[in-house]
Amino acid sequence: MQSPQPDNTKAASLSPTFWVLVVIAITINLRPFLTAIGPLGSTIQTATGMSLSQLSWLTLLPMALMGAGAWIAPAALQRFGARNAICGSLLLIALGCALRMQGGNAAVLLATAALCGAGVALIQGILPGAIKRESPRHVAQMMGLYSCALMGGGAFGAQISPLAVQWGWDWRAALALWTIPVLIAIPLAWYAFGQIQKSLNRTVVSHAQPQTNDTRWLISRPRTWTLMACFGLVNGGYAAVVAWLAPYYQTHGWSASSSGMLVAILSVAQAAAALTLPMLAARHADRRPWIAFTLLCQIVGFSLLIWQPDAAPLLNAVVLGIGLGGCFALMMVVALDHLPSPSQAGALNALMQGGGFLLSSLAPWVIAQLHEATEKFEAGWAYQLGCVCIVCVLVSRLSPTRYASAMKAH
Repeated sequence: MQSPQPDNTKAASLSPTFWVLVVIAITINLRPFLTAIGPLGSTIQTATGMSLSQLSWLTLLPMALMGAGAWIAPAALQRFGARNAICGSLLLIALGCALRMQGGNAAVLLATAALCGAGVALIQGILPGAIKRESPRHVAQMMGLYSCALMGGGAFGAQISPLAVQWGWDWRAALALWTIPVLIAIPLAWYAFGQIQKSLNRTVVSHAQPQTNDTRWLISRPRTWTLMACFGLVNGGYAAVVAWLAPYYQTHGWSASSSGMLVAILSVAQAAAALTLPMLAARHADRRPWIAFTLLCQIVGFSLLIWQPDAAPLLNAVVLGIGLGGCFALMMVVALDHLPSPSQAGALNALMQGGGFLLSSLAPWVIAQLHEATEKFEAGWAYQLGCVCIVCVLVSRLSPTRYASAMKAH
């Protein structure tokens, strides 16, 4: 077993401004294919005959693949190199989006969801480690930017696709339009990772055996599983609102475009919180007070969805978005904080995302089952509220003074 060791391999020089642009260009493509589904859910159901449970699989399947794929990301990085893995994953997302032009039935839509989810999985498993390597002095800020771009892309998907349908587009074309920004990102990623490929390959080759041992050792640590649980339960809330917030408000008389706007507002709030909260927390080793604030926002948000959904839906979308987006970004930072080595920290982050996304993928399906049992969404929001309360207990254990002992190899 390998004890945590600093990784002193220096990455190839890359313009910080260009690196920021590349991170944004890649990351902004990781959510529109998911968030565009909810506002168009009733249209898709009418066209394809899908049930609510079947519709939930358009969120469940890609998120489950994100989880499984994150675990194989270190092996994919070692086998193919960062440039080939990232650009190949972007091509999978582009293919999945493009094939939605043929998405007139459930099988095609599920296949495209699987393609997109597989592509996203490898990127999410590789990019955080690359960010820590390329921006070692600005990890919190860069992870905030990464999370902001992630949620910002979700906002675009939730708003632009239903608007496109309102403007007269076919719903399949409104889903397929997200092929375009992926194709723009591919040459940028190819060039950028070409510049840093040699450095990343040297690190992977020189640490090839420790990487394998690191993963086995990390899985044996209880802290890894605690991080998985926190990340998974919180992102279950994200999966739930992406899948069901728009349909929920459509049962309250909202149109597809207006309910999509609500999801977009929530996503913008997520993006703003994901960008700003890690920056505010950057000067403090203990991130728990900031995470506690985001969890409180989630408690307020889900409580209002249960008991007062029509009181101030726009404001509540902002509050809930701050809670979900801020917590996502801060948990990514906390995972990277645990280990000084970029390769080891990236492996821990990938494991956290892997187990976390597998857990969070269940949330849309659970809510669909609760809806079928009760004919209401409120039971599903109560389920998510309970998950947030569990995370409150788990996060209280994440003291930075115990990172080293929690991750110490025996």
